Amino acid sequence: MSGNYSNEPMLDMYIFETSQLLEQLEQVVMACEDANEYSLDAINEIFRFMHTIKGSSAMMLFNNVATLAHKVEDLFYFLREHKPEKVDNSGLTDLVLEGVDFVKIEIEKIKSGDETDGESADLIERINIFLQELKDSISEDEVILEREAVQTKQQYYIPQDKKTETTKKNSYRANIIFKEGCEMENIRAYTIIHSLSDMAEDIYYLPEDIAENEATSQIIRENGFEIYCSTKHSYEEMYDFFMETIFLQTLDLIQLEDNDYVEEVKQTQKINLEICDSFVVESSQKKSSEKSILPAKEQISSGQSIISVNVDKLDKLMDLVGEMVIAEAMVTQNPEVVNLGLEGFFKASRQLHKITNEVQDMVMSIRMVPLSTTFLKMQRILRDMCKKLNKEVKLEVLGEETEVDKNIIESISDPLMHLIRNATDHGIEEPEERARKNKEKTGKIILEAKNSGSDVLVIVRDDGKGLKKDKILAKAKENGLLDRPETEMTDRDVYNLILLPGFSTKEKVTEFSGRGVGMDVVAKNIEAVGGAVAVDSIEDIGTTITLKIPLTLAIIDGMNIKVGNSRYTVPIVAIRESFRPKENEVFCDTEGQEMIMVRGECYPILRLHEYFSVATKIEKITEGILIMVEQDSNKMCIFADELLGQQQVVVKALPNYIKKKSNVLGLGGCTLLGDGNISLILDIGGLLNARVKV
Repeated sequence: MSGNYSNEPMLDMYIFETSQLLEQLEQVVMACEDANEYSLDAINEIFRFMHTIKGSSAMMLFNNVATLAHKVEDLFYFLREHKPEKVDNSGLTDLVLEGVDFVKIEIEKIKSGDETDGESADLIERINIFLQELKDSISEDEVILEREAVQTKQQYYIPQDKKTETTKKNSYRANIIFKEGCEMENIRAYTIIHSLSDMAEDIYYLPEDIAENEATSQIIRENGFEIYCSTKHSYEEMYDFFMETIFLQTLDLIQLEDNDYVEEVKQTQKINLEICDSFVVESSQKKSSEKSILPAKEQISSGQSIISVNVDKLDKLMDLVGEMVIAEAMVTQNPEVVNLGLEGFFKASRQLHKITNEVQDMVMSIRMVPLSTTFLKMQRILRDMCKKLNKEVKLEVLGEETEVDKNIIESISDPLMHLIRNATDHGIEEPEERARKNKEKTGKIILEAKNSGSDVLVIVRDDGKGLKKDKILAKAKENGLLDRPETEMTDRDVYNLILLPGFSTKEKVTEFSGRGVGMDVVAKNIEAVGGAVAVDSIEDIGTTITLKIPLTLAIIDGMNIKVGNSRYTVPIVAIRESFRPKENEVFCDTEGQEMIMVRGECYPILRLHEYFSVATKIEKITEGILIMVEQDSNKMCIFADELLGQQQVVVKALPNYIKKKSNVLGLGGCTLLGDGNISLILDIGGLLNARVKV
């Protein structure tokens, strides 16, 4: 990061917009590669992306990024202007994606406050070679026509010192209106002026103090950004320049007949600035004064429909809503008030609960973002894998519009990437092997997302070789990973063994490893957000891995239960039923595990007071209560003293010192109850995995 620059709002905007442009650029390039053609529209779009990145990077003094972006811009300018017939589309894609990767790495350095010291000389040299090959492919006649065209029509990207001084100056007035909701209009205006300085000799703009005064954003939002300049460039060139402005809504560009008009504007600029400064409080006076100085223009005003919000503010808002939920419970469940039996209080508390729920739902919906961006990243990963492994694999994406909490999206990106790599490397067969199996030469991976109650299912399915059950069992036996007899294990139980740490069925370790190497990391990452992983496979048909993740991590519906003096919360979505057992319904299996028969089915029993070493007077099975819970088709019955009631609870992470010093397997967090007591939130998946150790 440049040490000469410290304006945080501009830096935030640069990071945000450059990252967005890189994502869009990557999508356009991937689409072009799929079509095996770079259309004129795509070339223009990529040129615009690189031009914007070049200008903003140069303004922020990230010169290595600006230099590389400028070189890619030159390449696509040539493609746009000369339209060569023979283009190595695959090689072009490789160069552009390498450039994208380079800028991404530099952006990460900027985020962490490090120096942007990446070296792109090798990539720039390869771009120069590629560009020269394109130039050599053009016939001599076309080269002559090019030179004549350049002599009669200079382009704005040519440095000022290379232009003839005898060229006549042209004066222009431009009024720019940004799209509603883009925010930080003053900084966007500053970016335009910075880029325009390479083209124009005299530039004046209103309002003038855009870099220092944040209040000018409102002026620009309502009145537009007015620019006056003198330049040697033609109207078409200036129009093209301004049209490349990001978040541009309307452009009003006029070539002034009097070239001295810019000087007049310079003299009257202070008057105009005073008018602009009084705009917010004296709008009508400003409009009447403006007509006597600037060309009249019709303004279209409409309500702002979309705004950009910093994620930290959303996180803070979510925290405040969580505290409001807790405070509401503390008021409505306060025994000192409840015991009074005040009808008016209960009516008001019900209304408060309704409003609290609506506010919570609204905030949660604001935080929900579609999985499409994460899914599209997998296209790039698959493309790179296929190049290195010399395989042909197609990725089909379904349900990418499905939304989940932003924090969860960040947690599942790495697991998804690992699954796509494994499916490509180890799941999909080599082309020759697929031919022997009468399969299509091109393998297929399906990435699908869909809602399932309060959860989202993300499914990765391939049509590869599948998993070999016998081989998995043999490997598990060899490593001592089986915790029960084979006869008691379903196919899914066997396939789920690949999720255990260090388990792998791949004999040869490659750059990308095999299905199973690191799969335990996938399982841990998903379980960390309250989700689960399931594996299904049919040999020579394919493998399906299902990630079950919650919609959100912040607030859940829970059932509060009591064990001794401790309180626990069971997520409502995991509860199937609760009942008081009878003595004759409980028995022990051959290994001494307590079981209960319910409607002809046997379920294991987990006594929470034994598992968490909690002192309680209720140890007899008929005096307590059993809560049947389920996750991923696995069921068990939890034994507790009593049910305290259902409540919305705010999920808080367990303190680090508890995680380090205590056994927290089976605990997903904690929460504060309405009566002020702390309740531990049970992780049903963790308890199901831990019951065999009890």
